Amino acid sequence: MYYVSCIYENNYDINAIFRGSEMVTESSPIGVFDSGMGGITVLKQLVNLMPNEKYIFYGDSANAPYGKKSSDTVRKLTMSTAAKLYEMGCKCLVVACNTATSVAINVLRDTYRDIPVIGIEPALKPAVLANEGGHILVLATNTTLHEEKFNTLMNRYESKARISTLAAPGIVEFVENGITCGTQLEEYIADILSPYQEDVPNAIVLGCTHFPFVADTIKKVIGNQVTLYDGGKGTAASTHNKLDEYLLSSREPSAGDTEITFCNSDPDPAKTLLMKQFFDSYVCP
Repeated sequence: MYYVSCIYENNYDINAIFRGSEMVTESSPIGVFDSGMGGITVLKQLVNLMPNEKYIFYGDSANAPYGKKSSDTVRKLTMSTAAKLYEMGCKCLVVACNTATSVAINVLRDTYRDIPVIGIEPALKPAVLANEGGHILVLATNTTLHEEKFNTLMNRYESKARISTLAAPGIVEFVENGITCGTQLEEYIADILSPYQEDVPNAIVLGCTHFPFVADTIKKVIGNQVTLYDGGKGTAASTHNKLDEYLLSSREPSAGDTEITFCNSDPDPAKTLLMKQFFDSYVCP
C-alpha cells in the first residue's frame, strides 16, 4: 500500500497530477467520495476486492456533516466533488455517502453518462431477508431517512419485517473528530438507543458510512446478539460489476501495492493524516 496526499484549495488541485476525464482508460483511477471520513469504510471494501486498481478518495470534511444540511445544499456539494474527480481523470465515481446518494445519484448519472456512477444505500434488503418477521432498526442521518429513495426502499420490505428508523447524526461528528470509542461516544450511543434496550432489534442497519467505525461501541451498548449490516461490501461488488460492464476493469496484476490518493477539502494536514489512519486501522466485517 502506498499513498499520495493531495489538498484542494479554492477548488483547484494544487498538485495537478491527473489527466482530464476524456482520456480515461483501464488504468485510470476509481474516484470515491464522501462528506468526510465515512467513505473510507467503502474504500477499504473496494481495495479488498480490487487491489490492482488505483483510487482517489475525496473527503469533504470542510462541509461535514451532510446529514444536517438541506437536500439542495448536499446536492450542490456532491456535484462539485464529482466534477473535481471527473476532471482528475477518474474512470468511475463511487458515492460512498448514503446522504449524497439519496439526494444526488440520479442527477449524477444523468451528468456523467460516459462512466459508471455507483451509489450506496442502507443494507436493508440483506437485513430483512436474514431476519424475516423480526425487528430491524435503521440508523442513518436525518436527510437519508426523509428522502424518497430510502422510503421507497423501506416500503418494499416493511411487509417482511418490523422496521424502525433512528437518526444518529452525532456519530458522524465523533468520527470526523477521530473518536471511534470511549466514554463520551458510548454515552451518546447508549442515550439514542435507550428506547431499544427492552425492545432489542434483531438487526441494526448502519445507514451511514461513518457508522461502521463505531460498530464495536454499538455492539457493546446493545449486545453482541444483534447483527449489524452496512452497504460497503455490496457497493464494492456493484463497482466491480460496472467496471466489467464498461470494459474499464484494470488488467494489471496485483503487485501487492495499491495506489491511493487522499484528498480533503479541509486544508489542515491532520485531516489527510486521519484519513490514512482510518484506512489502515479499519477491518472490514
